[in-house]
Parts: sequence; C-alpha cells; structure tokens
Amino acid sequence: MAAAGTKLTILSRFFTSNVNNKPLRLMGSGPSFNGVAKYSTSAATVVKDYEDYRKSLYGDITHKALLVDAVGTLVVPSQPMAQIYRQIGEKYGVEYSEDEILNRYRWAYGQPWGRSRLRYVNDGRPFWQYIVSSSTGCSDAQYFEELYNYYTTEKAWHLCDPDAEKVFEAIRKVGVKLAVVSNFDTRLRPLLRALNCDHWFDALAVSAEVAAEKPNPTIFLKACELLEVKPEDVVHVGDDRRNDIWGARDAGCDAWLWGSDVHSFEEVAQRIGVRV
Repeated sequence: MAAAGTKLTILSRFFTSNVNNKPLRLMGSGPSFNGVAKYSTSAATVVKDYEDYRKSLYGDITHKALLVDAVGTLVVPSQPMAQIYRQIGEKYGVEYSEDEILNRYRWAYGQPWGRSRLRYVNDGRPFWQYIVSSSTGCSDAQYFEELYNYYTTEKAWHLCDPDAEKVFEAIRKVGVKLAVVSNFDTRLRPLLRALNCDHWFDALAVSAEVAAEKPNPTIFLKACELLEVKPEDVVHVGDDRRNDIWGARDAGCDAWLWGSDVHSFEEVAQRIGVRV
C-alpha cells in the first residue's frame, strides 16, 4: 500500500495543479508541444479521472478519514475582526478606525514571533496580547480579557456551511472518520462546544496542544495517529493553500482547497463517495 500512497500523492498534485488552472509543463515548449491542447482536459474530467483512480484502489469510498480546517473552513467570524476590536475597545479609549485597526493587525500578524517557535502556546495569551495592543494601541488588561473571552463564545463565530452537521453524520455513518486540524490555541475545544459541534468529530489536532503548526506535516500526522489511519487514506480540506494544501500533501495526505476544489461539505462527501 505504500507504493499506492506514493502514486496517489503524485497524482493528487498533478490533478490539483490542473484543476487550479496551473497546467504543468513537463519538458518545455516547441514544435513537439503544438498539439498539447489536444491532451488538455477540463477540470471536471480531471477530477473524475482521479476519483475513478482512487475507487479502483479503495472501492466506492475513496478515503477512510476526513480532516477539516477550523477557521475559514468549518467556522468563520460572525463580524469583521476590526469592527469588534473597535466596538469593544471604544470604552477603553481605542480611537483607531476599523481600517487602521485592520492594517495594523495585518502588519503585526505578519511579523516574526520571537518568543517561541509557535504562535499559539497553550492559551495563546502572550501572542494575542501583542496582536491586540499592536492593532489598537491599547494595552489595557481588562480590554484584552474582554476581547479574548469574546472569541470563545458562539456570538463570535458561525458555521461556514449550515448543512455541515447533516453531511458529517452521513460521512461517519459509512465509517469515514472525522477530525479537525487547526492552528489555534486551547480555546478551540470550548469554542466548538459552544457551537455544539464538538461531538461531530472523532479527534482534534490543535497546534497549541501538539506543538506543531500547519504547514508542518507533524500536525497532520498527529491527526492520522489519533484516528488510527494512514496518511494516504486521508483527505484534508482547508482554505489556505500553503498551510492546508501543501502541508497536508507533505504529510502524504490528499488535500482539497476550500472555495476552489470544493465549495460545500456535501461536495466533499460526494467526492469521497458518500451520498447525503
């Protein structure tokens, strides 16, 4: 099965490159490539070919486990971050506009985090204190705690796909295991409980708990270990090409980009071979 897994990883990269409109140039260009258009395939055909290939190896259900990214795939903020930072911060003297907060947030988040090799260690407070104070110019401890705790509540987040529960139930019913793989601090578990979706999953691989952040393959391999499956039997779905797609593939997993390769969890289920 190891050889099959290697083939699948190579094929996954080839097919996804074509699906994302990035055709591979194998040797170069010239007269011998004049007929290359004859061999080009539509994205839908490429996907079907890959699905048929997996079915020939694994049967109608093409993967034994599904890994799902949290922020941007499973859940999204209910209000823009800068709006919340300003609304809560007004009573603490925050005067920056939402645009200013957003720009300062992006700058701060993009800076190297020198206190540890991970951004999110345990509850992530030191990192988020730096982000909040850099974004708003306010270092008030009470402001930080109110903002920090807000993002652990169901008010702050909602599900990307309202049909997720129904789809995940169908996926688990046929024996496919489910896990969340997320760069997050230790608030993720209480957050998923608050959203009443923690019981949908067989395991959670949270960067703050496993001491590895995507795209490090270690976090994906940990998820596979928790689910007791091999990486080549797994597909990961996430919205970040670098963290989710490249990271999962480096671990030997299949990977689909949310919002490009797939647009709903029902589509994910169909590609795995599960009817909802």
